Amino acid sequence: MVIAASNPFSRTITPHEQMIYDHLLFWIEVDSPDEMLQRFHDLFIDGTQYPDAQILHALDHVVNSRVALAEFRFVLNRCCHILINRWQSRKVNQAAVLELIEMFRQVSPTAPGYLNRSRTLRRQRELVRRFIETEQYLTLNRLAQVVSQSAEANGQAGNRPLGTLIRRYPYLYEFCLLSEDSTDEQQQTVRHIQLDVQRKFELDLSQYVTYQARRSQSTADVQSGVRPVPRLIQPVCNPTLLSDEEVNQALSHYAGRIDGYRSYKDLAHNFLIHNSCGQTLQGFKDDLYEYITASVDPEYGKRQFNNQFYDYLQNLSPESNSQRLDDFLLVRMCSQILNFLVVESPSRPNHYVFVDLITNLGPVLTTGILLKIILLCRKVKPALERRFSVLFSHYEGYTRDTVEWLVIALENMNVALSAHFGSVDLSLIR
Repeated sequence: MVIAASNPFSRTITPHEQMIYDHLLFWIEVDSPDEMLQRFHDLFIDGTQYPDAQILHALDHVVNSRVALAEFRFVLNRCCHILINRWQSRKVNQAAVLELIEMFRQVSPTAPGYLNRSRTLRRQRELVRRFIETEQYLTLNRLAQVVSQSAEANGQAGNRPLGTLIRRYPYLYEFCLLSEDSTDEQQQTVRHIQLDVQRKFELDLSQYVTYQARRSQSTADVQSGVRPVPRLIQPVCNPTLLSDEEVNQALSHYAGRIDGYRSYKDLAHNFLIHNSCGQTLQGFKDDLYEYITASVDPEYGKRQFNNQFYDYLQNLSPESNSQRLDDFLLVRMCSQILNFLVVESPSRPNHYVFVDLITNLGPVLTTGILLKIILLCRKVKPALERRFSVLFSHYEGYTRDTVEWLVIALENMNVALSAHFGSVDLSLIR
């Protein structure tokens, strides 16, 4: 009997794999984290001291399978998630997640007696050793960073890798914490963590905005000679890695009126009304060019950006220029524009235009341009998040201080998305 996997990933679960999963699911409810870590080590890392012969026999079948070289990583990944799913919700158990991930680094072909073990055990250890080179291990490592660290703790030292900041950016979770074989349960776990982190950031941001408004009012009262009623204004920490001045500028820009009387939402709404009456794709391209370049400094734009962007637009689906704009064309056009403005894909990670925009316009205005696109077509918001995940993955091994421009861009995007797609109330800054 072969049990089909419950997610879109096409591989199947064999009876021997299911036996191992059921075994771990039983013991995770019985053992303490320390006991479970030792059990996991004895079964997968050491492979010689495990007390349950039936489970060892099942593992031998999995290891000796003719597809083990390609698929053992999926089995091991699921076994890890069984433990992580149980531990991630309780803070007292979260440190065990990092210990689990670090355990795989203990496997070495040069370990004493390694070459003298049985053929099956040698094969098992080689498969486990290779696991740390897979996408599955990379996503597990990122998940461990999210689960085991607080946002405050991982946001400080500039000599730490960018990857240690992953917890701060819940909009990256779907693309950085899940792999091709993630089960429905794993996806639910990540979504649960994502919602918790996002809610906390939005709450912290709202409280920070309220604190800043109260402090500003108190200062204004003093300066105007008004005798304020004595009250204690409890300080609230800035929840971003931006300076107070930078976060206030970002909040005012994204949630306020960028030209004195219209917000980003107003601009997108007006554009859609103007372009909703059977316009052709060519006409849409022309109007979209004006919509985007209106946010670009004229001096910078006329040097090369405006011409580059115009040419890029004209070369997008030229065979469809005479067609009436519909939802499909809108989504495709906006998604392809993000390729140009941010980055196309992991296989083509060129992001010169994005860096050039940040360098010349600054992170706030650059983020504003991207915000214009996803407010125009909200269906491409995940596409924008995916592109930021490509940049994050590309640089995650770099230290924070060497990619400060990207950290600032990630922080600005976090604020912009919270202002427009979150539940945070930023009305006080208007």
